[in-house]
Amino acid sequence: MIPSKNEWMDALIARHGLDLHKRFSSATVAVCGLGGLGSNIAIALARAGIGKLILIDFDRVDITNLHRQQYKANQIGLYKADALAENLLEIAPYTEITAVTAKITEENFADLLKDADIVCEAFDNAESKAMLVNGVLEQLPQCYLVAASGMAGMDTPNTIKTRRIMKRFYLCGDEVSDVTDTIGLVAPRVMLCAAHQAHTVLRILAGEYEVEV
Repeated sequence: MIPSKNEWMDALIARHGLDLHKRFSSATVAVCGLGGLGSNIAIALARAGIGKLILIDFDRVDITNLHRQQYKANQIGLYKADALAENLLEIAPYTEITAVTAKITEENFADLLKDADIVCEAFDNAESKAMLVNGVLEQLPQCYLVAASGMAGMDTPNTIKTRRIMKRFYLCGDEVSDVTDTIGLVAPRVMLCAAHQAHTVLRILAGEYEVEV
């Protein structure tokens, strides 16, 4: 049986305290790219009680996604935004979710992200990453940006770090590794980087802006 909304909120308050719950539940976070990073980020934020999630991806679920992305075998072929929204509502039924099936471009990103307090960059393409980072920092002064770089391979998980690059810009990852013919993506390192991004979002909302290296 699904708990009532009041029961759900009371449980979150019991875990986080009333002040943090208010901060989390009143926030809007956009997740741009819903692959290994984005799907894990979204689930972590939904569990934490973020009030609204904007999920953006143009792609469909493929069998090759299932080893590291938060989709199910029976969702192969569905648009990722719709499939992830379905999964999130099973986990956190009172989260407000906007699922957008679209490719983020220089022409549409400002409109897609205009309501977001924090934007999570979770692309797997360097050009798209650069476009979003530059666009958010230059055109969306109300937004914090949490991006990722480097999570491939079998290196120690301790190389995944979070750095504050600028006042509104955080970067998570090892900043070195990349996918090649001999270096792939394994779920634990991708999930670890996603956890860094999700936790950074929560810290920003909590008013904890500095990062110790």
